[in-house]
Amino acid sequence: MKRALITGITGQDGRHLAEFLVGQGYEVYGLLRGQSNPKAAMVQEEVPELELLGGDLQDLSSLIAALEQVQPDEVYNLGAISFVPLSFRQPELTADITGTGVLRMLEAIRVVGGSQDNPIRFYQAASSEMFGKVRETPQTETTPFHPRSPYGTAKVFGYYTTLNYRESYGLHASNGILFNHGGPRRGIEFVERKISNGVARIKLGLQDSITLGNLDSSRDWGYAGDYVEAMWRMLQQDEPGDYVVASGTTHSIRDLLDAAFAAIGIDDWQPYIRTDARFLRPAEVDLLVGNADKARDVLKWEPKVDFPTLVSMMVENDLAIEAAR
Repeated sequence: MKRALITGITGQDGRHLAEFLVGQGYEVYGLLRGQSNPKAAMVQEEVPELELLGGDLQDLSSLIAALEQVQPDEVYNLGAISFVPLSFRQPELTADITGTGVLRMLEAIRVVGGSQDNPIRFYQAASSEMFGKVRETPQTETTPFHPRSPYGTAKVFGYYTTLNYRESYGLHASNGILFNHGGPRRGIEFVERKISNGVARIKLGLQDSITLGNLDSSRDWGYAGDYVEAMWRMLQQDEPGDYVVASGTTHSIRDLLDAAFAAIGIDDWQPYIRTDARFLRPAEVDLLVGNADKARDVLKWEPKVDFPTLVSMMVENDLAIEAAR
């Protein structure tokens, strides 16, 4: 039975990945920061087979201890300060966790190593935000990076650190350049969940409007449950590599509003939307759309959930949650 260690276990991707790996027959361990993490019970209830242990991407010794305890075959580094607006407010913390945290985990893997016959394989959660002010469309594995936030900059550091450890120490270390992906487990602070939850509350008469920033920014959205399978497939390859994981289609915030309000039978959403400059980024990323041909060809991966289905799924989930409160 293979063993996997996941950082960022309380986040959307960590929870989906834990479920997926349990389904593949793995022993799954989640690294949890803090003594009384309020999300621990939720994660444990969702995935009862999951074992939680303490550790912190800001503390190398705790990462070494976790690896020595678990002796994993695979490590999935999903832990990060992942909310872009927060990265502008706390850039140093973002750099330390999202960037230098990758270095600490790779160094811990180099020190602990695993067995000679079965060295630890490493997955780094890279991001489409690394492309930022895009140099070409669609973006591929060879598109130059131009990050437009402290989060994107930290992810670029993590990407190249993973590449460096792969080339310097021969680690089986891969980067997954994942484009936007959501679902019912997405944090309420992210725009797609903010919209799906707001639409549900409008339907139920609990609020009368949603306040947003730039309605014209466009993203390549997919379903998180699909994307974690691509992570796993990367670590099953004989050779490590870097892969764009994306749907290949792009949608603006306006498109997202169209789909979300359509799910509750409203065609004209404009009376329900307010805009506020407070929600604009200091440097905006206007357009992201990925070319995942390499993932399709090498990993044999395909996204299953399309954009309208994803948005409808999220609205229906939030309707159920809000109605039960």
